[in-house]
Amino acid sequence: MNAKTRNKIATAGIYTLVSIVVIILFGILGDILVSGVPHLSWHFLSSEASSYQAGGGVRDQLFNSLYLLVLTLIISLPIALGAGIYLAEYAKDNWFTNLIRTTIEILSSLPSIVVGLFGYLLFVVQFGFGFSIISGALALTFFNLPTLTSNIEQAIEGVPQAQRDAGLALGLSNWKTIRGIVLPAALPGILTGIILSAGRIFGEAAALIYTAGQSGSTIDYSNWNRLSPTSFLNVMRPAETLAVHIWKVNTEGIIPDATIVSAATSALLIIVVILFNLGARALGNHLYRKLTAAKS
Repeated sequence: MNAKTRNKIATAGIYTLVSIVVIILFGILGDILVSGVPHLSWHFLSSEASSYQAGGGVRDQLFNSLYLLVLTLIISLPIALGAGIYLAEYAKDNWFTNLIRTTIEILSSLPSIVVGLFGYLLFVVQFGFGFSIISGALALTFFNLPTLTSNIEQAIEGVPQAQRDAGLALGLSNWKTIRGIVLPAALPGILTGIILSAGRIFGEAAALIYTAGQSGSTIDYSNWNRLSPTSFLNVMRPAETLAVHIWKVNTEGIIPDATIVSAATSALLIIVVILFNLGARALGNHLYRKLTAAKS
């Protein structure tokens, strides 16, 4: 068998494996969407969840999921960005750097239930935050940081060294070169890391059960006082998310339409994640073209 034949066989095998992955993905998404989309309605999106009667919605759970996502990214993105820049641009190959990388690998391999229990003991009990949005966001930060840091580091390392040399040759300092040349060039890779992390955050349930809670307080969307217990902006209130709601309905739900609510909520979760990914990608491409003067 010559090299050309082996190359054709290997290429065919790769395409076959990729096709299998794509078929499985579309099969899962298709089953969820076909089962849940017909039950989505404005009433379902704009009404409160029901504990005993049929006909409830997921208004509060949808808002809580988005709120937790934004708050977690606000906390974790600056930390991950700083860590990624340090590891890619400043860190030397020594025991301390190896310790940091090992720590990141260990954190990324921890089960989400372990992160949830850690968040419960530290933020809910020790710090006295109780079951709250801030407890959930801080726990998800620990859950999110390793993946986000690794993706940002890889994106920065992927920028050609010639671009750094060009910036230094123009008289720019190392930091100005990183800020003005390296980071804009690495923006697509950084954005990919943010999207992957956001998907994990939005779909997480186990860690939030022990931190953000399984129930929600009464929310007044006209109350902008962040210290008020009924304000939708209050980070100290308990918050049930879409993913936790799906788990709760399937395990403890006693409403007559539990199957319909579960299917519709699952479809909504998938749709929101897809829309977030598309929106973030479009915004990232726009910023990339604006910052780098690239045509595509």
